[in-house]
Amino acid sequence: MKAFIAHNLFDGTAFHANRAILVENGAVRAVTATDMLPECERIEIGMLAPGFVDVQVNGGGGVMFNDAPDVATLRRIGAAHARLGTTAILPTLISSDAATRSHALTAVREAIAAAVPGIAGLHLEGPFLAPSRRGIHPARAISALTGEDITQLTAGFPAPMLITLAPETVPVTAIRALCAAGRIVFAGHSEASFVEANAGLDAGISGTTHLYNAMSQLAARAPGLVGATLLRGYAGIIADLLHVDAASIRIAYQMMGATRLFLVSDAMATTGSDAAGFEIDGNAITLVGGKLCDAQGTLAGAHLCMAQAVRNAVHHIGITPADALRMATHTPAEAIGLSRYGRIAPDCRADFVELGDDLAVLRVWQNGEIVV
Repeated sequence: MKAFIAHNLFDGTAFHANRAILVENGAVRAVTATDMLPECERIEIGMLAPGFVDVQVNGGGGVMFNDAPDVATLRRIGAAHARLGTTAILPTLISSDAATRSHALTAVREAIAAAVPGIAGLHLEGPFLAPSRRGIHPARAISALTGEDITQLTAGFPAPMLITLAPETVPVTAIRALCAAGRIVFAGHSEASFVEANAGLDAGISGTTHLYNAMSQLAARAPGLVGATLLRGYAGIIADLLHVDAASIRIAYQMMGATRLFLVSDAMATTGSDAAGFEIDGNAITLVGGKLCDAQGTLAGAHLCMAQAVRNAVHHIGITPADALRMATHTPAEAIGLSRYGRIAPDCRADFVELGDDLAVLRVWQNGEIVV
């Protein structure tokens, strides 16, 4: 057994002074006062928080999940993000054909069976999207949802599966079928009207992917998907200060709070590596000044990690440290049903990050074992 003695503990929802976290077999056994400890190894820590949970990770460590959807790629991406403080990810497959999607499903099944560190499920972002809002997604990959797709996506799966789709392009009966099979469905890359967005929410959609980006906006007589999201459900948001203006993030935060709005990285291959670019379906993406774009200037994901998103939220957007950390831990875990992640409480996974006063990552643990 180990005792992590935290002078300042963020447990996923609030800060607490002087707490000891008892860890055994990769899980939290108890959170107690520091003067009630058994004889065991003791690790002194200043500020301790749950490991970050990122539900939108396209790549990292120099590789993209789409390019090689296999266990080796998942190990590399997971390790790259773990070094940066993110201990649980949903590897994200950008719109692709059914064969690539099948490989991705198999890879995540195998990674879960092999307990690959950090792999907590799968995010399928597309291909059931609005062509006019596809962003960097390959045009040739965008498709309508078929009966064969529903069969593939509702088959048994050992972990959370998040599916991003445009609700105006998918029948509500299909959305209900996906949700009935336990899939988490988010709206995104969508031209949905306010009425269409709410019809999707009524059918079981529970959130929105990268709020504001690639979707119908809030206007006086057309509230769009943005307006529907501000009123209902969860939403991920990319806080790199490039995808969304800081004031727009602040508005969403004031409307939704830290219990519905959460941070995502939308990370690409360059995150956690010295790579200066990569390709998406033959389209060259270049990193310049912290921004990833193709030759036409289209944003292509983000060169971002969750720790930087937290710092941006606090230092540039005006979100409190407690809420920013909750938006990177408990809220995203809750949004996709990861009950043992994103909190420091009995029976939760012993995934921790030690932070400095400036919220820089100092040390990281997965399953109670040191990573960084």
